[in-house]
Amino acid sequence: MFLQPKKIKYKKTRKGRLLRMNFRSNVLTSGTIGLKAYESGTISARQIEAARQAINRKIKRTGKLWIKIFPHLPITKKPNEVRMGKGKGSVDYWSSKVRKGTVIFELAGITTNVAVAAFNTGGAKLPIKTLIFK
Repeated sequence: MFLQPKKIKYKKTRKGRLLRMNFRSNVLTSGTIGLKAYESGTISARQIEAARQAINRKIKRTGKLWIKIFPHLPITKKPNEVRMGKGKGSVDYWSSKVRKGTVIFELAGITTNVAVAAFNTGGAKLPIKTLIFK
């Protein structure tokens, strides 16, 4: 099962804008080493889960992994070969808007070499460029 909100106020939202930089959630809060977004973009719940699984396989489930983003944004899609109009499509998947500088994952309790290898494989699963930092 992928990450998605349990309860929402509105079923569908507008696209909105992606701002360039993030200065709020750009430092480590729980772990000792982190994976940071190096460019802005949207990350789906499936991509977050794929990256989490890849990181957990590399660290062999030792240490602790924190996911610092959550997919709140519903992405809608209309079926193929449907004419224009007739309203907004139904919710297809959930995603998270990520600004440049946002911490995506944090790790603690493992060596730096293993953490860097894990974040390299996990970052490859994401659609944006990432940066490993301490």
